[in-house]
Amino acid sequence: MKMKVKDPSLAPQGRLQIEWAEAHMPVLMKIRERFSKEKPLKDIKVAASLHVTKETAVLVRTLKAGGAEVYLAPSNPLSTQDDVAAALAEFGIEVYAWRGMSPEEYEWALGKVLESGPNITMDDGGDLTVMAHERGVASSVRGGTEETTTGVIRIRALEKEGILKYPVIAVNNAETKWNFDNVYGTGQSTIDGILRATNVMIAGKWFVVAGYGHVGRGIAARARGMGAKVIVTEVDPIRALMAVMDGFLVMPMKEAAKIGDIFVTATGNRDVITAEHVSLMKDGAILANAGHFNVEISVKDLDLMAMSKREIRKSVMEYTLPNGRRVYLLAEGRLVNLVAAEGHPSEVMDMSFANQALAVELLVNDGEKLPPKVHQVPREVDERVASLKLESMGVSIDTLTDEQRKYLESWRLE
Repeated sequence: MKMKVKDPSLAPQGRLQIEWAEAHMPVLMKIRERFSKEKPLKDIKVAASLHVTKETAVLVRTLKAGGAEVYLAPSNPLSTQDDVAAALAEFGIEVYAWRGMSPEEYEWALGKVLESGPNITMDDGGDLTVMAHERGVASSVRGGTEETTTGVIRIRALEKEGILKYPVIAVNNAETKWNFDNVYGTGQSTIDGILRATNVMIAGKWFVVAGYGHVGRGIAARARGMGAKVIVTEVDPIRALMAVMDGFLVMPMKEAAKIGDIFVTATGNRDVITAEHVSLMKDGAILANAGHFNVEISVKDLDLMAMSKREIRKSVMEYTLPNGRRVYLLAEGRLVNLVAAEGHPSEVMDMSFANQALAVELLVNDGEKLPPKVHQVPREVDERVASLKLESMGVSIDTLTDEQRKYLESWRLE
């Protein structure tokens, strides 16, 4: 079988990691049980660009159990867990991923999975979807899914320009994804990445969060929970107002730069922290990014303005500035939760990847009927995932009576 991983001998360790994730992903395992019996993905080729983690392994093995041939590339050059990649290759997944890929190797891996002639694409960030269109592969694809906010934005741009050739389900927009993965998952795992990289005390520090979308909200809440004094920066007046009402200080980045001890970007945009801001920062300021691409903190600016730089700890680069102050960039400005830590907890990825599996099944059944645009996850799929999660947690809820349902569907107050 074709594949390329860093070290196949790491497979036994990877199998243990996958086993741990499976024990904490009951919803996806329930779907796998059904897929194994029904084989709804028989003869379907799935090309995926996802973070190659133990949780992703549970997803791709579920797709394989459903009958699919799965071809896997990473969605970030530094997020692959090499032991997991080795185990997946043993499990019959054609995987092209290792930690520390060059940009050229990363692009090569995406190209390799597209060579399979996929019926379905699964993406995290939009790179695979864009490449499928650039290389003329898109016309034969039945449909795709997109995992993250940045990717949905890029694919909507393809749609707006009339370029998008197949329907893409925005898994990111499912309530059981963005209300949980983005808020609770990224919130916890971002703090985890900062702590693993630096081992600094969070309590008592000024913690600046750039962006108050679902990701920023989660990070701000977790930082406050650990005793930090949290500042939020925003460009959206409604989100800024939400942050104020949630009890956070809100100010422009130019002002926050003078105060902050730890800075985390979570906007999905570029040049959120530039030389202008870095020049105002305290000695010892820590910079981290939780957005998908490494463009939110201008690494180019840091390289140009620094008198010297050195890697002082794993995933920690020290930059000495002309004023003698030092700032510390974590994880090369890439996703700190995946580069310096393990990414989201399995329990929250359980819901995100359950949506992914069910979205692939939907595309197999109905993809040819859907127009080439960005589609939402159907409400019934979202509710099915939530119900399965509650069931796995031993939680029961009320149901509407016939009278209540009738009342809610009527304009009469009777």
